[in-house]
Amino acid sequence: MPLVIARLFLGLLIAAFHARIADFILAREDSLILAFRDRGVELPAAISRKTAHNLFFSLGISIALIELMRLHQLAG
Repeated sequence: MPLVIARLFLGLLIAAFHARIADFILAREDSLILAFRDRGVELPAAISRKTAHNLFFSLGISIALIELMRLHQLAG
């Protein structure tokens, strides 16, 4: 049960800080894409900032909802 609660809080934290997480990931991805392009490897463009924010928010809420369902099953 402590693991379920920890995962629930992890999902809530991801949802709460989705913008900062997405911006951090996008910054690293942009530098990685530039490094590959400097060496002649063509990679597709990164996803947009808004899409990344929505993706991480959805991921956090999904994790939280799954863990809430598991917690409800354990309590019932």
